[in-house]
Amino acid sequence: MPDRLPRPARTRPRPRRRPAGAAPTPRPPGARRRPRTGGVRRDPPWLVIAAILAVLLALVLLISSCGGGGDDAEERGVVPADPGSTSPLGRAALRILRADPERQAADLTRRAEAGFANPLYRLVPGGAVASAERVAKYRPLIEQIAKATDEDPNVLEGMVYLESAGRPEVLATGDLSGAAGLTQIVAGTGTQLLGMKIDLARSKTLTGRIARETARGRTKEATRLRAARARIDQRFDPKKALEATAKYLDFARGKLDGRDDLAVASYHMGVGNLQNLMTAVGQGTTSYVRMYFSIDPRRTPEAMTQALKLSDDSTSYLWRVGAAERIMRLYRQDKAALTTENERQNRKASSEDVLHPVETTKTFADPSDLADAERTGEVEGLPRAAMRANGLAIDPAMGELAPRLKQSKRRYRALRPGALAGLLTVGAAVQALNGDAKPATKLVVTSSVRDKDYQAMLGAENVQATHALSQHTTGWAMDISRTYPKGDTAQLFQWTLTRLQALDLIAWVREPTAIHLTFSSAATKELAPVLRQAGVAK
Repeated sequence: MPDRLPRPARTRPRPRRRPAGAAPTPRPPGARRRPRTGGVRRDPPWLVIAAILAVLLALVLLISSCGGGGDDAEERGVVPADPGSTSPLGRAALRILRADPERQAADLTRRAEAGFANPLYRLVPGGAVASAERVAKYRPLIEQIAKATDEDPNVLEGMVYLESAGRPEVLATGDLSGAAGLTQIVAGTGTQLLGMKIDLARSKTLTGRIARETARGRTKEATRLRAARARIDQRFDPKKALEATAKYLDFARGKLDGRDDLAVASYHMGVGNLQNLMTAVGQGTTSYVRMYFSIDPRRTPEAMTQALKLSDDSTSYLWRVGAAERIMRLYRQDKAALTTENERQNRKASSEDVLHPVETTKTFADPSDLADAERTGEVEGLPRAAMRANGLAIDPAMGELAPRLKQSKRRYRALRPGALAGLLTVGAAVQALNGDAKPATKLVVTSSVRDKDYQAMLGAENVQATHALSQHTTGWAMDISRTYPKGDTAQLFQWTLTRLQALDLIAWVREPTAIHLTFSSAATKELAPVLRQAGVAK
């Protein structure tokens, strides 16, 4: 959070999306031009030269458009180059963000599952342990359905955790036509695609009666009504819901070249939306990890536009199913470890305390402690010149409480080297992606490192300041203002944050006036090329 009281900012809710859309239109093949041929009369030399040039041009066009017959975007045409104005530091930053999903598929999948896991601990009723306990009760039924339909029981179980946290009667909204039940099936999808029996009118009536009987404490009557509702709205029958989900996955697999990962990803996004996104990426039907990590504001701008139209929940759905599978695995194999992680994931509005557990992470107690850390290189002062060159600025108010501690503001304008590398990566990447577009990008850093003395003073005056241990006192956290110049800065910043999250290098959260982000210790090594390129590394 910033070092001064922030101004309020607006946020918009994002809609939940469900299966929609038609298959993409095939890309037309490239055309080849033929040179003219002469008759009896001999053509002048300049016509022969022109004909040769035309043949060469046609060959170039044919190669670039057909690419030897492959479906790959890089084979069909040249990947759009970054602007010539891109700085060496910007190129270094983009190389890190553009991880290679061909060579690193398993590692990138693991990272994305970890990076997007926090809501599965923080936003489920009772936390991860209680939710896993509810879901585990359905494991025998899940295994039965999985065996009958040739599905992976771990995937089905992960989807149950993610969709309902093991609550067979939950509604996504108050509207029964929306997603409902153990696997959150939308009424229209259930009847039109999955062949489920769903009588919405009667279901609404029974749902109202169930609520009234429950409020009166008439448990036995409410139970009878629930059984009656499950018969006329099969979404509330766990067995029918699981069978329908398996049927959907089979349907989706048939539309997506038999790929299991794409079928699961489409459960929230919809087959049509996923096909459109893959078309925009231009790689044909490929693995989800490859498609996801190929979405790029500059290289695949149409895919970027498509992704922005979807909710964040849609594009990260597959990663969160994987995270749910891990939670269930921990529940069965190491409940103590799950309990510990659940506690850390719930301390803040992001997973920052998982990246840096307060029990084991060093904090800075007072100004002298912070001064010692700067002398030894444990923290680095914010480099004004390097920041300015990469679209970053320091808020003049940063460290404004320092005089009360008889310190200079500069004392509170520093970060751990890994966090500083992360900050420069963000600024350089956003600037490079913006290219020569006007206005130029500018991100204003409002807070960096603090010691506990400074944090205590801030907490007494700023209602947004945490009263728990702040990651600012570890040197790994910073705040960046949510006031951006006109243009694409906000959109490019969002993409950069989400990509770093998918790489499990940051935890971040929107505050009213700032983005609060914390870099992982892994950033020290992985983002070191950026720090060296900036001339900051010692």
